[in-house]
Amino acid sequence: MGDIRLKITGMTCGHCVRAVTKALEGIPGVEKADVTLEPGEAVVHGLADTATLIAVVREEGYEAEERKRS
Repeated sequence: MGDIRLKITGMTCGHCVRAVTKALEGIPGVEKADVTLEPGEAVVHGLADTATLIAVVREEGYEAEERKRS
């Protein structure tokens, strides 16, 4: 199982976090999504295509990009 980190912008409240979490966890292969308002990030656990994860977040009305490990 791998982890994918996404930078998410546009979330402003707990409802936003829940919406993004639910959307990400609805993708086949995603075991769990840990979404935080600050610093605007999601850590997705499981095996899923990064482009699919980003597309689902955008469908919810937020921007997302892969956060590279430093």
